[in-house]
Amino acid sequence: MEIGIIGLGAMGREIARNLGAAGHTVTAWNRSGGNVEGVRMIRTPVEALQGDMVLTMLSDDAAIRSVLLDANLLRQSRPGLVHVVATTISVAFARELVKVHSAAGIGYVAAPVLGRPDVAAKGELNVLAAGASAALEKVKPALEVISKRVWDMGEEPPAAYAAKIACNMMIAMAIEAMAEAVVLTETNGVSRERFFELILGTMFGSRPYQTYSINIIRNEYRPGFKASLGLKDLRLACEAAEQAGGTLPMLAAVHGRMAETVDAGMGDRDWSAIAALAVDPSAHNA
Repeated sequence: MEIGIIGLGAMGREIARNLGAAGHTVTAWNRSGGNVEGVRMIRTPVEALQGDMVLTMLSDDAAIRSVLLDANLLRQSRPGLVHVVATTISVAFARELVKVHSAAGIGYVAAPVLGRPDVAAKGELNVLAAGASAALEKVKPALEVISKRVWDMGEEPPAAYAAKIACNMMIAMAIEAMAEAVVLTETNGVSRERFFELILGTMFGSRPYQTYSINIIRNEYRPGFKASLGLKDLRLACEAAEQAGGTLPMLAAVHGRMAETVDAGMGDRDWSAIAALAVDPSAHNA
C-alpha cells in the first residue's frame, strides 16, 4: 500500500517506521523536517495525499486546519484516497471533517490511538477506528501493523474521538486517585511501594495504574505523554461534556489539576506530574 504520513512527532515517527518495516511504501511530511528509517521524506503535505491512504498525526484541530483545510488540500488528493486522522481532535471538529471529506469526495476514517511512544514503537497501540465500512476495510491492514487491536467504534468518525477523550479522562482520574490515596496512606506510615503493591495486586491492576504508579513512587515524571497534551485532551472532554449538556464534576476537578500542573511549569513533563501537586508540592519548582 502507498501510505502518506503528515506529522512526525514522537508517535508519528514510530508509526511511520513500523509501516515502512512492514513493506508499505511510506512517504512523510513534517513541518520541522527530520528523517525516519524506511520512509521517504517529501517537501509538501499535498504529496502525501497521492497514495492509497494518508495518516495525519498532527497535534490538534488548529494544526490540521492550518495544514490541510486552509489550503484546501483535500480536493487535490488522489481519487480513492482514504484519510486516516489519528490525532485526538474535538468531537465538533470531527463533525466538520465529515462534511469536508464528503465534499472533497474522499474517505475519512477516525483512528485515535491508546498508547505512548514506547508502545507505538512495538506496534502495540490500541486503535479506536470509526468510519464507513468500505473505507475502514481498505486501511485496516495498515492499522493492524501499528496496533495490538483495532477497535470498531462504528461508522460515525466523531464516536471514535469521543471514546478516546473519555479514555484519557479516566486515566487522568486514575492518576489523581492514586495521588490522593498516597496522601492518606503515606502520612499514616504506609510507604508508596507497599501501598501500590497492595492495589496493583488486588483491585487496580490495569495498565494505567501499573504505568503511573511507578512515576509516583519514584517522584519522576519524565516525558511520555506531556502534561500540556493531557490538558488539551481534558479541555476537549470539557467541551464535549458541555455540548452533551452534561455536568461532570470529576472531569472539572482533573482538568483544573492539569491546568495547575502546566501553570506550575511542568507542561513538558509526563502528565502524571499532576500527582506532584498533591503528594510532592516541592516538585512545582523543580
